[in-house]
Amino acid sequence: MAGRSQKHASRTDKGTLAKIYTIQTPRVRHRCFPGKLKAVLSHIARQVGRRPLVTSGHRSNGRRGSYHRKCLAADIRIPGISVKRIIAAARSAPAIGGIGTYCNGIVHVDVGPKRRWHHCGGLARLTKRARLAAR
Repeated sequence: MAGRSQKHASRTDKGTLAKIYTIQTPRVRHRCFPGKLKAVLSHIARQVGRRPLVTSGHRSNGRRGSYHRKCLAADIRIPGISVKRIIAAARSAPAIGGIGTYCNGIVHVDVGPKRRWHHCGGLARLTKRARLAAR
């Protein structure tokens, strides 16, 4: 009997999660998100009136120390909502740690220590390398 209750509770939890955020593709690993991160995503959804679209959750590769590797981070976007508005909502989330932005409009949120950054990789990085090499 206890097994049935747990299965039902877990189904309910998954149903609730679907109301907090959506995932970009079935390959996005999100089921390990802790309550704090779910609360951040829920807070953002309430503030902007739309569910965040999680483009990246847990991943085993990436840079050392990444909160994605610990399943404590999500990269999100919210179609139709400006990056500034998403950031403002994230900043007011009680358990927010890191907030990062990328040139492609993706916003990173995590429940690690408080920090902020903006990163434009790819072409911008190559351009910087080319300038350094030209010196």
